[in-house]
Amino acid sequence: MTNGGNSRLSRFESVRALARAAGLVSLAIATCSQAQYEEWWQYNKKSVAMLPAYCKYTAYYNSQIPGQDRAEVVAEWERWGATMGMQNFRHMHHYCKGLEAINYALYSARTKLDRDRLLRAALNEFDYVIPRVAPDFAVLPEILTRKGETLVRLGRAPEGVGQLNRAIELKRDYWPPYAALSDHYKKAGDLANAREWLEKGLSAAPDAKALQRRLAELDKSSRKATRK
Repeated sequence: MTNGGNSRLSRFESVRALARAAGLVSLAIATCSQAQYEEWWQYNKKSVAMLPAYCKYTAYYNSQIPGQDRAEVVAEWERWGATMGMQNFRHMHHYCKGLEAINYALYSARTKLDRDRLLRAALNEFDYVIPRVAPDFAVLPEILTRKGETLVRLGRAPEGVGQLNRAIELKRDYWPPYAALSDHYKKAGDLANAREWLEKGLSAAPDAKALQRRLAELDKSSRKATRK
């Protein structure tokens, strides 16, 4: 085997070991073959590209993504740490891993069992980071929103609604939890509550295009129902 082959094999075994230990992406790579791993790694790079820009500089990812200049990594680590507060940023790889697990669950899980397992893995990551960041951490409402959405997807709507409300309490003009609550009630057939949350959201964030679009869609559906 060539040196390049040895390098790929070493990386393959290392990532499989990490996957088993983390229990996060084991569905994708912990038992895969070398060829399957090479295919997964290409997808993984795409998956990381779907994450927030800071993720590849967090504690876990900055040593896992090949080809990154170490000086750049250190500089970006320090920059993001200064922006978010290093006591917060040092835990953010768990949030990023949770987001990646959700991406796998929604876009590549082949069965409901696999999907739910990945969603539960995401919850574990969110539950790790939430109590470890500062109560006034600017990203905390976003993390709580993601947790709420994930709980709803797992059929744990009352818990999910609670987390979404908590996100709103922390930042009234942050529109995503209002959208998530409206989507949940609309899917449940409770259009009155769906509308109420959109109106509350637009009262706090009147320029939120996503809320405006949802409200327009509700209005359109209501007009169609009235004509019938």
